[in-house]
Amino acid sequence: MELRRVVVTGLGALTPVGNTLQEYWDGLVSGRSGAVPITKFDAEKFKTRFACEVKGFDPTAFIDRKEARKMDPFSQYAVVTADEAIRDSGLELEKEDRDQIGVIWGSGIGGLQTFQDECFNFAKGDGTPRFNPFFIPKMIADSASGLISMRHGLRGPSYVTVSACASSNNSMIDAFNYIRLGMCTAVVTGGSEAAINEAGVGGFNALHAMSTRNDDPATASRPYDLDRDGFVLGEGGAAIILEDLEHARARGARIYCEVIGGGMSSDAYHITAPHPEGEGAFLCMRNALKDAGVGPEEIDYINTHGTSTPIGDPQEVKAIQRLFGEHAYGLNISSTKSMTGHLLGAAGAIEAVASIMAVHHDTVPPTINHFTDDPEIDPKLNFTFNSAQKRTVNAALSNTFGFGGHNTSVIFRKLR
Repeated sequence: MELRRVVVTGLGALTPVGNTLQEYWDGLVSGRSGAVPITKFDAEKFKTRFACEVKGFDPTAFIDRKEARKMDPFSQYAVVTADEAIRDSGLELEKEDRDQIGVIWGSGIGGLQTFQDECFNFAKGDGTPRFNPFFIPKMIADSASGLISMRHGLRGPSYVTVSACASSNNSMIDAFNYIRLGMCTAVVTGGSEAAINEAGVGGFNALHAMSTRNDDPATASRPYDLDRDGFVLGEGGAAIILEDLEHARARGARIYCEVIGGGMSSDAYHITAPHPEGEGAFLCMRNALKDAGVGPEEIDYINTHGTSTPIGDPQEVKAIQRLFGEHAYGLNISSTKSMTGHLLGAAGAIEAVASIMAVHHDTVPPTINHFTDDPEIDPKLNFTFNSAQKRTVNAALSNTFGFGGHNTSVIFRKLR
């Protein structure tokens, strides 16, 4: 069968460096760090006392107060970013066949805040089981997609993908496939996460995964730098409207770019550590190129997973050099996690938005906080250190990798 072409027509973002799409993009291009001392709980006794929090967000400015109370923060982020993306797309839903519009979302953890709060409340009591009646619906990850679909009357496929930090890239690949197979005309996709709480910070501290640079949070996320010491936890989300090209053209939609391929792989190696030679990263990027029908030389920019961990960063670079060969030196590479922190299951969503905007504006956002070269990482590669760079970006590849060895890549290209 002939596959349909899939384009991006709407975007929404709620991130540690901006609470709307435009604020987010401005924050990235200006190289602003979103890392601050934690305000959501008293972190004084924790090894890490800072994170990339969403700032100045009031859910009741967007959602009825009663309804907002029934949602975990990760679902609030999902609903608000989906609203923005739908508005941005110009879709007039009342005129559309909403049986053909789906919601495929991504979240690695779901309602961790709700789960923690209910457990804390039970532990403080006398043992009598008193739980909020909305405990389970607030906690489960698929609530995000369900709430979006109900809010807008979207009756196509609706579910949430869970693959740790690869979750929202998986959701985009699924959405891409549903549309190109002709099963949907449009899909609201993306991801959200809200894990800045005692359980989230304490759990990742126990894994020795996060930076402990408490004296200088703004420079703590430093991908590819010699002195990187772990990732910085972030929160928020982003939404992307994927649409059948013919449908988008018929309604005169503004088109950001085209989605041309997605790749997935498994490390089959370790529950938390990446493959030491970047085998899974290599495979998923190769699979994405194959799916898109393009060669390595057609990619101009890679938004890397680049978490700022001592082990992870060099492995991804090895995979890039192995796959792209000499063309690796003609690429721009950057890790926007240096500014946003690591949004776990929502990382792929906000980084896809960064990649789409890079294609749309011919501007590569930077990797900030580079101070010292790491001898394990080739200094001749262009990591877009410390300031954004203007260049023609015909095609961008966005990587996200997750605990469990889940690897995903998505490719965006200017519409031809």
